[in-house]
Amino acid sequence: MSGSARRLFDDLRTLRVAIIHPPGEDRGVLEEQLRRIGCPVRAVWPFPAQLPADADVIFFLVGPECRSAGHWCAADSSATLIALSDYENPTALKMLVDTQPHGVITKPYRSTGILSTLVLARASSGYQQRLNSKIAKLEEAIKARRHIEKAVRILMDSQRLGENEAYEHMRARATSLRITVGEIATMVIDAHEAMEKLGFGKHAGS
Repeated sequence: MSGSARRLFDDLRTLRVAIIHPPGEDRGVLEEQLRRIGCPVRAVWPFPAQLPADADVIFFLVGPECRSAGHWCAADSSATLIALSDYENPTALKMLVDTQPHGVITKPYRSTGILSTLVLARASSGYQQRLNSKIAKLEEAIKARRHIEKAVRILMDSQRLGENEAYEHMRARATSLRITVGEIATMVIDAHEAMEKLGFGKHAGS
């Protein structure tokens, strides 16, 4: 076994797995194969209203119980979700779309295919989390930029500065105080709003 393959299996053995499925032969097949892989497994039934918080991977039955449990999906958890589907009818397909699983296993469950589904679902989940992290950072950067632009406009208006002068003033103060330009922008905006509340703002009395 290569080093990368060994690391993959070592990682899988650390995964805490929850199976949301009624007792029976079908669940037994899943539990047996996952334990053979080395994953700590626990079964959950009846269907919980919320995703188990202490699981890294959640296998869940797509059915009426899932629909009545409330609205939850992959976006509500950092866990990898793998759907267990009985049928491929329109209702089941809609529930798959709504819950946004990272993988799907259809009946009859067999020991073959569970490992590959688990590996691919984990890869998909990790990729999705990295994308979400990048999106969150981009949104935060855009928000911070707008915050700074608002402070620049306040300085331009109140101090009769040009746009570049206003920004450079904030940047110089940030360097001097060893804080970020965003924090300086917050100070400018807070001071401006405080002055307006005291009646010293440009639009006081209007």
